[in-house]
Amino acid sequence: MEKEFNLSKKADEFLQMFKKGEEFTKNLLKENERLRFRIAQLEEELEKAGNEDRKMLYEERIRVLEKERDSLLERYKQVEEENKDFASKYLEVESENNNLANLYVASYQLHSTLDFNEVLRIVLEIVINLIGAEKFAIYLMDEKSNELLPAAAEGISLSDIPKTKIGEGVIGKVAKEAESYFIEDFGESGSSPADPAHPIVCIPLKIKEHVIGVISIYSLFIQKASFSNIDYELFNLLAGHAATAIFSSRLYTQSERKLTTIQSFLDLLKEKPRK
Repeated sequence: MEKEFNLSKKADEFLQMFKKGEEFTKNLLKENERLRFRIAQLEEELEKAGNEDRKMLYEERIRVLEKERDSLLERYKQVEEENKDFASKYLEVESENNNLANLYVASYQLHSTLDFNEVLRIVLEIVINLIGAEKFAIYLMDEKSNELLPAAAEGISLSDIPKTKIGEGVIGKVAKEAESYFIEDFGESGSSPADPAHPIVCIPLKIKEHVIGVISIYSLFIQKASFSNIDYELFNLLAGHAATAIFSSRLYTQSERKLTTIQSFLDLLKEKPRK
């Protein structure tokens, strides 16, 4: 709902800008019309005036023309600034719309299967393509040991990623507090070798307030000085969709295994004893 409100607000801003531009154009036309009418009056007076009067009228006409020129230059600068602002906001909205469209497609892909491994593969692709992460890992919660275990990774070997206890280090703290972590300046950190204990971004995978794992990002393909508001919104939306898809597929896989085990046991019981 908040996302829809933001888009609606931006649409209203665009309409206001269009209305402002329309009003500005009308005022500019009126002002030009007034000045041209004044010039026409001066020309008419010139025809009736003597040499001295002609000189004064010419000077008056020059002043009017200079005033018209200055007014046009000033208004041109205003329009130029408004156009730059409009273009900037247009690009921002276009980028946001593209990201939302990509997220819609990604969420559809996430919920199109209940195969656990397939869901993990889709999450990896989304983090690469949508976020632009080069090196990252997906940790999932082990309720029995109260630890985060690496389930999938990209750009870094899964065997190099240690398990993490809840509450320990950056990753463990994110899992415990269910709050995302972002380093303030990751320009240099993003280009250094990946350290599993020190991510530049760590996002909790949670369903409501229940954390089932985290996405830990160590570097990005395109280096940035900081994240934008759109990036933060994408992180939050992605984390929610990924968490739901992973949780559902995990339950389904576990239930399938149990069903297979029970079915095998029943088949064993049905077998006739050998004579």
